[in-house]
Amino acid sequence: MDEWDYELVWNETMEHIRGALGEPGFSLGSTIKYVRSTEHEIIVSVPTSLQRDMIKKRYQSAMENKLHLLTDKNISIIFEINPNQAGTEDPAPSAAPETSAPAPIGPHKKEGNHLHLRENYTFDKYVIGENNNFAANAAMAVSRNPGNAYNPLLIYGGVGLGKTHLMQAIGNYLFAHSDNKIIYITAESFTNEFIQSVQENKMPAFKNKYRYTDILLVDDIHFLENKLGTQEELFHTFNALYNAKKQMVFTCDRPVSELKNLPARLRTRFEMGLNVDLQPPNYETRCAILKKKIEIKNISIPDEVIALVSKNVSSNIRDLEAALIKLIAYSELVGKPITLEIAQQQLKDVFASPRQSNMSLDTILRVVAENYSLTINDLKGRKKTQNIVFPRQLSMYIARQITEYSTTEIGQFIGGRDHTTVMYSCNMIEERIRSDPTMDSIIQNFIRLIKEYSAKS
Repeated sequence: MDEWDYELVWNETMEHIRGALGEPGFSLGSTIKYVRSTEHEIIVSVPTSLQRDMIKKRYQSAMENKLHLLTDKNISIIFEINPNQAGTEDPAPSAAPETSAPAPIGPHKKEGNHLHLRENYTFDKYVIGENNNFAANAAMAVSRNPGNAYNPLLIYGGVGLGKTHLMQAIGNYLFAHSDNKIIYITAESFTNEFIQSVQENKMPAFKNKYRYTDILLVDDIHFLENKLGTQEELFHTFNALYNAKKQMVFTCDRPVSELKNLPARLRTRFEMGLNVDLQPPNYETRCAILKKKIEIKNISIPDEVIALVSKNVSSNIRDLEAALIKLIAYSELVGKPITLEIAQQQLKDVFASPRQSNMSLDTILRVVAENYSLTINDLKGRKKTQNIVFPRQLSMYIARQITEYSTTEIGQFIGGRDHTTVMYSCNMIEERIRSDPTMDSIIQNFIRLIKEYSAKS
């Protein structure tokens, strides 16, 4: 094949990917540019390292499979960064220290705060590590170039991991640096306002408010499941804003693909831009978060206390802050400095909770999935093949054994299932234990692996 043939094959591959996505507004073709080729490589360019990482993660495998089908050769895709290519400026360098805060992206332009945004939810107060580096850089890129960088941006992850902080940091930055009209609202409040507008015959005002804003930030879109009227309204609002190149940011407690009670056309729109996830912070990041909060509060806490709390509170950032607040309150009310002994005494109930033993549901799924050569998404998904169903049921059973999460909470985390599914899964594993003498040792081995994995995080 000559150079011209390779370029034709590449163009056909891109058409295939766009067709598979089924979205006319998808901009992958304008993001990647063909550069040159060798016998076993096609070299392409993208404007930023963030776009490169996103495309490699989500599409490279599908692209290379299509190239193989077209050429009967194993052709690798090599990415080059070309900042001069049409696109957005590169976000903050990913080589920043793991637990450093994102680099400031400019001084404040004007005084005052947005009415519905928390003033302390800013980029300079957000500590990043391996668990949230991608999401933080994506949020800053959106702040620099709203409506063009990644639209929409969807941030998903468990409770207390910083989704709302990142979303509002975008809003606070744009409020301070631009004249954009910014709306921040939870999905629940959006739904309530929609219902009230229908009841009071004020729908034109409602539509104008949301369809003519510059920046729309909607928190917790998982609340929209089964809300048919609100879904329809948000669908049309999305189209109006997207066509006008107005920035949208959404948060969710799970990947959009797992929101089964949303219409497909709305799910695909949430997925049109960039979806990034937040994971629980590791030990080093937890230490950095506590130090940042201590610095902001201008108090003194020994490093050994920070290490103790970071080691024993591993569920999420919200629980870390709650533990810190409890220590500070004790110190202020009793008039004693915070020592290691006081921290151990005052937080003993927190440390003893299974929720703080590092045995998070995410850790359980991760360990089980790895041992069965599956992914977490396989366990959360809807496939019912035996090689997936049994590990999924096992995950639910172990979660009930070593955590205090309810069957409802476990089911919600594992693909949005209801509590009866979890109870059924637990019963199936208990039957296996009774009929298979080796089953109990398998479960105990998994629990040991989960504890070992947790101790390293």
